[in-house]
Amino acid sequence: MTTLQDMTIGVLGGTGPQGRGLAVRFARAGLRVLLGSRDPDRAVEAATGLGHGIRGAGNAEVATSADLVVVAVPYAGHSDLLDDLREPLADKIVVDCVNPLGFDKQGAYAIRPEAGSAAEEAAAILVDSTVVGAFHNVSAVLLEDPEAGSVDTDVLVLGDVREATDLVAELAETIPGVRGIYGGRLRNAFQVEALTANLISINRRYRAHAGVRMTDV
Repeated sequence: MTTLQDMTIGVLGGTGPQGRGLAVRFARAGLRVLLGSRDPDRAVEAATGLGHGIRGAGNAEVATSADLVVVAVPYAGHSDLLDDLREPLADKIVVDCVNPLGFDKQGAYAIRPEAGSAAEEAAAILVDSTVVGAFHNVSAVLLEDPEAGSVDTDVLVLGDVREATDLVAELAETIPGVRGIYGGRLRNAFQVEALTANLISINRRYRAHAGVRMTDV
């Protein structure tokens, strides 16, 4: 049976805060990590800066070489990127952590994609992949903070294939302090993606890096 330790984890959009944070946390846990970007040189530079054996490459190379791929790109480029990478991502678990959000003078608000959620949009594009939604509500600031040894939060994992959601929950738990919690089928991803807008409001009001905890689990 293939384990996380046998796999290479790819992070698309890995030069952004969320992607960098997840990449470095996975690498600290002893996993092999590839960091992807539209600009391969930028990916190599970012990976070198992060250390921990992380390697950088273009998004297409990462999608081809990785066994499990995390999508951490801005929503504006989400569908175009996945459409371009449909073939190299076939037969792989793809973890979508994209939050479709808008911002105005009143703060952050959720945008509902035509497919229902970013994760469902990914599944509609990547018909030969197994799409799982996860890591939507984790503070990028805490993930990147070298002084934050533990990240006090749960990661809600959504998907339609039990083996895939179990593996992604295990991946989440490589980050100290994090629990991976099954959050339902992929059709329930919108609520989890949208919750990030509430967390942004909480963080601004209380000057915090709030996360989510499930009780009695």
